[in-house]
Amino acid sequence: MVKNTSQYVCQDCGGISAKWSGRCDNCGSWNTLVEESVYERAPKGLGLKQGSKIEFVPIQGKSKAPPRRVTGISEFDRVCGGGLVPGSALLVGGDPGIGKSTVLLQAVASLAANYLVAYISGEEAIEQLRMRAERLGLTKANVQLAAATSVRDIVTSLNSGDAPEVVIIDSIQTMFVDSLESAPGTVSQVRTSAQELIRLAKRRSFSIILVGHVTKDGQIAGPRVMEHMVDTVLYFEGERSHQFRILRAVKNRFGPTNEIGVFEMTDKGLMEVANPSALFLSDHGGNVNGASVFAGIEGTRPMLVELQTLIAPSPLGTPRRAVVGWDAARLSMVLAVLESRCGLAIGANDVYLNVAGGLRVSEPAADLAVAAALASSLNGIAVPAETVVFGEIGLSGEVRPVSHTDARLKEAAKLGFTRAIVPKNRGKGIGTTPESIMGIKEIEHLTDLLSLFHSPTKEVRSKDLGESKN
Repeated sequence: MVKNTSQYVCQDCGGISAKWSGRCDNCGSWNTLVEESVYERAPKGLGLKQGSKIEFVPIQGKSKAPPRRVTGISEFDRVCGGGLVPGSALLVGGDPGIGKSTVLLQAVASLAANYLVAYISGEEAIEQLRMRAERLGLTKANVQLAAATSVRDIVTSLNSGDAPEVVIIDSIQTMFVDSLESAPGTVSQVRTSAQELIRLAKRRSFSIILVGHVTKDGQIAGPRVMEHMVDTVLYFEGERSHQFRILRAVKNRFGPTNEIGVFEMTDKGLMEVANPSALFLSDHGGNVNGASVFAGIEGTRPMLVELQTLIAPSPLGTPRRAVVGWDAARLSMVLAVLESRCGLAIGANDVYLNVAGGLRVSEPAADLAVAAALASSLNGIAVPAETVVFGEIGLSGEVRPVSHTDARLKEAAKLGFTRAIVPKNRGKGIGTTPESIMGIKEIEHLTDLLSLFHSPTKEVRSKDLGESKN
């Protein structure tokens, strides 16, 4: 006997509640509980039906890794780990209008030269897709287009003998399974639709890319289990006020995580940026206090970005701490160390921190660069434009070594930087690498950094940072 019951599912976290309320008890979101029907079948017996025996194989096999399907867009292939793996499932999320559909249409158009590809849209009509392809100059690409939302119809079409090798589903929130009574976009519909499509992709060995909407917090909408079901999760980031777009891998079973690809939004679509460090520093000017250049690592790629700070007297009882592109809690920690361990009086001032170019920095190695920019803004002494800074700061004020020091210095030397402020005990020596021409200033404590900003001439002297070896 089948019993029909109802439950209320949060569309943000997937939490289940027996009755409706305005606020989800699990994640605290408001107005996210949606009623969904659940069919419960009474058990016919206590025992389990006997299944078929599974076969175990040794970990050492003779099978070779399948060749990757390379799109030809190097920034996209880099994030995917070198290309698309047959039978893999990718999930791409991002804010509305950030460029998800544009970059994927460009990718499948490039793949169409060597593979049979299909673009299935549940949000746009065929004519709208053709208008975008015409704007991007892709009308001659051999891409098969379709507008559908029924998972049953899509599975039937892709399960035929001439199934495509790469499939785009835009977006998974618009797909629905007709055996469920809930509306498209609900947790149960998204979970079931993704499961059916991914199972078919594994069985037919075609690469499937699912486009996902995001919530107001920037997380992919729908159940969290969907991110566990796919092989790769990519986030498309960027500020609408900047032309740069960052494609970041937060999960990848076939490549490194936290790898990024950099694109530039133009009227002809998204153009890949081969040297993002030079692009992010194109507007960096010297002799400006409150700014420092940080040599960071994004995935396997070294990247130089400019960190900008401003310290101003606060008219408020509680000073402001505004952060764009960095962790606000980490800024509070650096400010506390500067005040407690170094004696800087910053607490009564408003502090503003910005990562130029719209890039988001997350690694702790940026601590020293932030401290240098704060000290520069407070004392009015500029850090020279040809100096890079990186290092992690401990709570006692010590400066700790970070990984990939040689790669950071190589990237800085390639872009014309001649000096670097780095932690002491950097590991192996510089040797004959290109950065051996740089002047290196090694520091052990944060007070060693602040001593560079007490020059009576209101500038950091070259001999304080280490003379260039040019």
